[in-house]
This record gives sequence, C-alpha cells and structure tokens, in this order.
Amino acid sequence: MFIATLGGIFRFKDLPEDYGPYVQFKAAIDKREEIKDNDEIAILDIVGTGSHHVLFLDSYNNRDEIRRELREADAKVNVTTLKILEGHI
Repeated sequence: MFIATLGGIFRFKDLPEDYGPYVQFKAAIDKREEIKDNDEIAILDIVGTGSHHVLFLDSYNNRDEIRRELREADAKVNVTTLKILEGHI
C-alpha cells in the first residue's frame, strides 16, 4: 500500500501547469463536465512514485469518502494531510 501526502491545494485557475493532465484525467473519470476557475483541487503525491492523486474537494462530504477512494487506489492518506483536507471539505 502506498502513502499519499498533500502536494498542495489549489484553485483551478492557480493550478501549476504540471498537474493539468492529472486533473483532466480525474475529471474524465469523475464525469465532471466542467471545472470552474474557483474549484478547489487537492493534489496528493503518492510516496515512492512519480504519481499524483487528484481530489475535487467539492465532491466529498467527509474524510471517510476520501479514505475510501484512496483505499481503492491502494493508497493510504497520512494523518496530517487528512486533517488539512478535512478543513477544506
């Protein structure tokens, strides 16, 4: 199992260019038709890989939903990251 740590929380309009493909891929998976400039997006770095996991924060009601999604991706979020994310959902 991999560990996911917070790489950053960004508004879509402020998202670093490097994360763009990850965000577009996640939007396609989630069948998200539109990404608004002010949508908050969390980028989680998957430790030991060059991969990232994207969370559209308005899609979650609580931290358990985030934990479940990451578990399905064979990842576990660290406690500090989870507390920070909880403050944004």
